[in-house]
Amino acid sequence: MDAFLIRKSSRYDIKGRKYINSPFKYYFSDIGLRNARINFRQQEQPHIMENIIYNELVMRGFNVDVGIIEHVVRDNTGKRQTKHLEVDFVCNKGNQRYYIQSAFSIPDQNKMEQEQASLDRIDDSFKKIIITGDRTKLWRNEKGYVIINILDFLLKENSLDL
Repeated sequence: MDAFLIRKSSRYDIKGRKYINSPFKYYFSDIGLRNARINFRQQEQPHIMENIIYNELVMRGFNVDVGIIEHVVRDNTGKRQTKHLEVDFVCNKGNQRYYIQSAFSIPDQNKMEQEQASLDRIDDSFKKIIITGDRTKLWRNEKGYVIINILDFLLKENSLDL
């Protein structure tokens, strides 16, 4: 971190509106250096895409945290269990806030529901965005979430406001 090769992102409890002192998430400032460091062994495209989105958000001047949503579910026996869902990015700049999910591919409705699950549990009115690696035009789903492909996000400076 001192050499600016990696950046640390804190975990933020969205409902409790506080930072959590749990494991942090780290992102490489340069994907090429990351790949060289690990000898090009792990080419996990979803992780690389998430890292690229993080770098772009930081470059656009956002403070970027990883969001945590806690919710209670009942198991088969009726016992209550607390589950934690992650929002990939909680982006803040001044009075702007965006909740962003990174999804390398959304091939079916089940995957869409999985990506929306954490966003569905946020009870404020800030914009919710899903960035996908799929070649698709920007669209809004029935819940008002914006779905945009990675190329449009990266190439259009105002992509978060579309």
